[in-house]
Amino acid sequence: MKRALLVGNDTYKSFGNLSGCVEDVKALQPLLARHENGEPNFECVTETDLTRDELIGAIGRLLAPGADSALFFFAGHGGKNVNDVVLCTSDGTENSPGVAFSDVLGMIASSPLQEVVILLDCCFAGGAGNVPALASDGATLKPGLSILAASRGDQTSAETEARRGLFSTFVEGALDGGAADTLGSVDLGNLYAYVSESFGAWEQRPTFKANISRPLELRKCEPILSSGDLRRILNLFEHAFSRYPLNPSYEPTEDPKHEENEAIFRLLQKARASRLVEPVEEDHLYFAAMNSGACELTALGRHYHQVNREGRL
Repeated sequence: MKRALLVGNDTYKSFGNLSGCVEDVKALQPLLARHENGEPNFECVTETDLTRDELIGAIGRLLAPGADSALFFFAGHGGKNVNDVVLCTSDGTENSPGVAFSDVLGMIASSPLQEVVILLDCCFAGGAGNVPALASDGATLKPGLSILAASRGDQTSAETEARRGLFSTFVEGALDGGAADTLGSVDLGNLYAYVSESFGAWEQRPTFKANISRPLELRKCEPILSSGDLRRILNLFEHAFSRYPLNPSYEPTEDPKHEENEAIFRLLQKARASRLVEPVEEDHLYFAAMNSGACELTALGRHYHQVNREGRL
């Protein structure tokens, strides 16, 4: 069972109001609540313009017993603190801007949940997870905790022209299939890679801190290849560096028809689109077939071949 708390704060008593944080929450909620095929995913609660006490209460409910995993997303103002970040709340003031993330870490430490994912789209978000008492960027994270922050601890976080959070917009694209692997899974590692590549060297730099043995799957998207089709393709190759011979009977435009080979060729074309297979000494699988050539596994294909051989696919 998985829970998600999505918080967007646009309205502030003592700081400038924002306009896109609530929209960020609205955009991410349906992507996290359901996999692409409609199956339920995270049980989501969305909150907006929370006060300090309300935010602490909401996080406490998120981390309470009764679930296996939890995800916390926050979009709003972030306050810079010594090796920390403050999640600014609607009632925050200059002297008491909101909830220090070190306090959130304390709540996570006492929670029985085994997996917790934090996504922060606020200025100075990269300070989350540091240990203020160390006066450094050192981090001590509870096992099972992952933190993906929109920027380093010394950076602000940008908005799009539509006044949405830029980081949140990229997270939305990642969950909508942009970061899906060959089998359609979007996990935290894929999400970070996608988001990180979306920013240049001179822009804000997302930061990722984790103490995990495996990344949590955040969403399932429709894959180009099903797991069954992927196994069938991999089983065509005796070993990872084998070449699979082709001939014109694989090409559906050629006579006489060979239905079995044509079915295999359709799978190989899907594998080519997924960067699992490539023709040998040809630009396209069509020419490899027409010229009685061959195809072989790519580095990614060889990776999946090994996984399949070990019975883990």
